[in-house]
Amino acid sequence: MRWLAGVVLAALVATMVAAHPPAILSPAGERAVAEEIQIFRKALAAAIVARDAGKLREMYAGSFVHTHGSGKLDGKDARIVSALAGDPVIENAPAEDLVIRAPSDWTAVATGISPIRSLTEGKTYSFRWTAVYVRTQASWALAASQATRMREVKQ
Repeated sequence: MRWLAGVVLAALVATMVAAHPPAILSPAGERAVAEEIQIFRKALAAAIVARDAGKLREMYAGSFVHTHGSGKLDGKDARIVSALAGDPVIENAPAEDLVIRAPSDWTAVATGISPIRSLTEGKTYSFRWTAVYVRTQASWALAASQATRMREVKQ
């Protein structure tokens, strides 16, 4: 039975890849995707500042998950609630060392470092973060993110 399930799964994956093969990008293509992601990131930050719940629901993928520095996981709804409540999130924090890589024309990975103020401690820490974006029919969506606390920022 496991063998049959494996064969069915392999056939489904092969069909999906054949129907939507990822395009390997040239350096110019990767730069173009990186520019699209920068525009998307600015729009996401603006939607957070504007507390536009409808726009945020479109911009986060349905299966979105964020892994906090503490190890806590937030799904799409919890992340949107946090952003709307004004909690500090990497999505609208200033980013240093921002690098956007696009391994294909439908996926991008951004990494950076952002200062985030801890609401419980009242201190600002640097967080190294990763965010994964996927192309949708309309634009891009934030599919996953992860942040790791690095050090306290001297003020």
